[in-house]
Amino acid sequence: MSTYLIGDIHGCYYELQTILEQVNFNQFMDTLWLTGDLVARGPGSLEVLRLIRRLGDSVRIVLGNHDLHLLAVYAGIVRNKFKDRTTPLLEASDADDLINWLRYQPVLQVDNQKKLVMTHAGITPQWNIDTALQCAREVEAILRSDSYPLFLNTMYEDMPNNWSQELSGLARLRFSTNVFTRMRYCFPNGQLDMICKDMPNKAPEPLRPWFTLPSPIAEKYSIVFGHWASLMGNGTPKGIYGLDTGCCWGGELTLLCWEDKKFIRIPYTGIKNT
Repeated sequence: MSTYLIGDIHGCYYELQTILEQVNFNQFMDTLWLTGDLVARGPGSLEVLRLIRRLGDSVRIVLGNHDLHLLAVYAGIVRNKFKDRTTPLLEASDADDLINWLRYQPVLQVDNQKKLVMTHAGITPQWNIDTALQCAREVEAILRSDSYPLFLNTMYEDMPNNWSQELSGLARLRFSTNVFTRMRYCFPNGQLDMICKDMPNKAPEPLRPWFTLPSPIAEKYSIVFGHWASLMGNGTPKGIYGLDTGCCWGGELTLLCWEDKKFIRIPYTGIKNT
């Protein structure tokens, strides 16, 4: 029984198949954790969602910003972008089932036995684990409700960028969503910066990668995230693992076996399927 964690797939179906074959993944014995951004940019988003859904309870997922964008496209809030290569998914006969399955997926995974936390982008250092869980459940509840298009229509904003228990309504949901799916940098006090996308050695002062700031969650849990492909898995402190290595951009798909901490990487091929 093994636990495998895989970085952002982005529709790279062939590479996903290949990496699961390399570890002889058994859905009846093993568990697969996925850091989000399952879809968009790669050639096989439809096939990726069908495979992951078929694997059932053996998979633990978090939603990423590209997954939420797909939900917004489906809801008619934003236009479908040609570069996302998701038209075959949106036009598939099972599109409704796949999209509705997707919006019922969580934005945070916590395993208290393994002391393991996974989100797509990260965890703000302003939160403890109870606050993170509470905020995740709030986002998940609105995504699963009939009001999800209203929420998705307001998520494309950067404010508020500072946590307060007094935050409420759509402002609170937007802050939480930005933390879970978009965050890269914070100011030293934990306030979010939603603009900078540079590498850490080029980021302006006083910005810091979120994972370099003291965090009550990082003191007790290992944290796995994706989202930040340009890091290529480098530069994180002990116990924090960035698994997005830019497969859809010509990089690699990365898998981490939790039990022995060994990595497997599959180069991008551009092949749609086998």
